[in-house]
Amino acid sequence: MHNIIDVKSLAKMFGNQTALENVHFQVKKGETFGLLGPSGSGKTTTIKILTGQLAPTAGEAYVFEKATSHLKKGKYRQKMGVLTDNSGLYARLSIYDNLKLYADLYNVAAKRIDEVLDMVNLRQEQKKIVSKLSKGMLQRVTLARALLHEPELLFLDEPTSALDPVNSKHIHEGLRRLNEQGTTIFLTTHDMLEAEQLCDRVALLHKGMIRLLDEPKALRRQFSDGSLVLELKDGRVVKLPGGADGAKEVYQYMSTNNVISIHSNEPTLGDIFVEVTGRELI
Repeated sequence: MHNIIDVKSLAKMFGNQTALENVHFQVKKGETFGLLGPSGSGKTTTIKILTGQLAPTAGEAYVFEKATSHLKKGKYRQKMGVLTDNSGLYARLSIYDNLKLYADLYNVAAKRIDEVLDMVNLRQEQKKIVSKLSKGMLQRVTLARALLHEPELLFLDEPTSALDPVNSKHIHEGLRRLNEQGTTIFLTTHDMLEAEQLCDRVALLHKGMIRLLDEPKALRRQFSDGSLVLELKDGRVVKLPGGADGAKEVYQYMSTNNVISIHSNEPTLGDIFVEVTGRELI
C-alpha cells in the first residue's frame, strides 16, 4: 500500500508567527487519517498546503506523488474533494442547483446529486435557497459538493463542527462507506470521539508540531496504566491493579456473582492529548 500523502520537515511561517514546524507524516492509500488538535494548532494550514492553496515555508509535501505546487492542474483537482470553512456556494441558488452546477463542471451524472444528498441527509431540503440555510446545513451542502465527483482523496476540515448528533452520525456512516469503497480520507478535528470512531491512525498536533502519531488503540495502550475497572451489581465501580494481584481480586469479586462488567482502564485520546500537551482540546 503506497502513500497518497507524504510530508517531510514541513514548516509554515506567517510573518514572525510559526504555524507549522518540522512536521512529518504519511497517509496510506485507502486509510482514514486524523490530524487532531485545538483551534490554532495548525490543522487548517496543513490542509491548505496539501491542497495547493498555500506554499510551505520549508520542507516538502507530496500528494499523489507530486509536489503540492502541481495540484492546481485540473487532473489533480478532479481526484480531490475538499471541505473547508470557505463554502464557495452560490447564495441565491437552491441546494440542488448549486450541486447541479458542480456536477456539470465535473461531468458527473445528475443521479449522483441524489446520492450525495442522501449521504448528508438533505434530500428533502434540496429546493431550499442557500442564503436561508443554517450553518449546519451549509456545512452539509459543502460536504455534498466535495463528495459529488467521487474523489480518490477527501480532505475534511472539521466536517461535523456545526452539526447536531443525529446529522453527525449520518455523516460518519457515509464517510465509513466511502472509505470502504476505497476513498482515502484526511480529517482534521478537535473531536476525539469522532477521531476514534473514524480514523485508522491519528496525529496529535500542538502548536504546529506533531506530538504523537499512531493508531488510536495503540496510543490508548501506550498510555494505559494496566489497571482494570469492575462495575458491580451493588452499584460500585472498582478500579484494580493489573497483573497477578489484580487477577486475584477480580476472581474474588466474580466468585460472589457481583460483577456486571470488566474492562481495561485505557485513557481516551482526549486524556492523552491533555497529558502530552497540558491543555484541553477546545
